[in-house]
Amino acid sequence: MNAMPRAALRRLAPAIVVTAMLLGGCTAMVAQNPSGTLKPVNAVADGGDDRVMLKGADVTAYFTQGRYVQGSPQFKSVYEGVTFRFASAESKALFDASPKKYLPEYGGYCANGIVYAIPWGGDADSFKMIGGKLYIFGGAGSRDGWDLDVPGNLKRADGYWKDEVAGNNSWWQRYKRLVFRVPHYKSGGELAKLVAEAKARKN
Repeated sequence: MNAMPRAALRRLAPAIVVTAMLLGGCTAMVAQNPSGTLKPVNAVADGGDDRVMLKGADVTAYFTQGRYVQGSPQFKSVYEGVTFRFASAESKALFDASPKKYLPEYGGYCANGIVYAIPWGGDADSFKMIGGKLYIFGGAGSRDGWDLDVPGNLKRADGYWKDEVAGNNSWWQRYKRLVFRVPHYKSGGELAKLVAEAKARKN
């Protein structure tokens, strides 16, 4: 009597896990895919705000101070359905006067991920300014991988963002490109090895 329910449960387990993942990811899916022109974005639901860019980092600080500064819910603006938070009223005024100037490239996702057409990750405190534009990375390792070929990676990321990622659902795009990988795809381990080899050559 007990064997059948356990066997049936084992067969259903993968479907249960997938369903739980989808339901658990609904909030993130909504946060990352606004209806405006910024879709998709590296945003989260926080407090009363449905989609907060870069977990509330003050995007103007990268340009004015050259560093990551956390914003406050007290100072915020909504642009194209996405909430931006700032550390001060002055920072908010800067953004409001020219919002496009302060937008991170590739929706705030890890720039090195967009090299592989994968909109995923992106830590507000891991960034680079290149040509007056803000690029976010998923940590020091991703930034080091990007630095192996900045011109080439810029060209690939710009192309994939323009032709494939921008305007599409982040989750669909992510899983599509994790299954059907670009020809030059590198795993995290492969990229770390290349970075280590490049550093060894410099020493």
